[in-house]
Amino acid sequence: MMNDKIDKINFLDLESLDPCDVMSRTGCEFDPATRQYRVNIWGHPYCADLEKYEVRPCGTGLKTYHDYLYIFILHFLIKSKSLPPEGKWVSEKDIKGGAAFFRGPHTLPSEWISKRFGNNIKAFRDACEKLGGVPLTLADAAFSFQITPAIPVAVLYWQGDEDFPCETKLLFDRSIELHLPLDIIFALAVEVCHGVIQSPLLFQSG
Repeated sequence: MMNDKIDKINFLDLESLDPCDVMSRTGCEFDPATRQYRVNIWGHPYCADLEKYEVRPCGTGLKTYHDYLYIFILHFLIKSKSLPPEGKWVSEKDIKGGAAFFRGPHTLPSEWISKRFGNNIKAFRDACEKLGGVPLTLADAAFSFQITPAIPVAVLYWQGDEDFPCETKLLFDRSIELHLPLDIIFALAVEVCHGVIQSPLLFQSG
């Protein structure tokens, strides 16, 4: 069954591409017999099935939020380039077109994380470590997540006090705009926030 939120045209777009090019750009594998792409995302294997028009975990994977992770995976296979990270963190508003796009319904839901952990910085750190996060020397606590080798995402956390509540922010490598359109960056951000608040109960059997 096709994933609920993914238009079939996206699978047809992937199907139209040269598998050798897709593999070269993304580091994925392709099985011509089953017509399945297999790719590691956030440390877990996923399958993009051109026969069934679906993306799914291969065994144990991250739980997804309204298929947003699967949408990201599909567009990663279709659009991403063979480029390394630039090593410069930017906010969503610093991405080309981001200041106008990431507002209203496309505001990144980082407040989910703030509401989940409150001022419990230890719980935030534990959750990020369970997700394979690498500590960063930013904010009061921060972690980088290697979604793919070319696409890291950072989550920053500030503890609150009597005057200000706790705050969470996402940062992206500057190069992300070369890999993904703005709506797919939003889908990825939703998945990162969802993954952090669901940790450690975020795995499921595929």
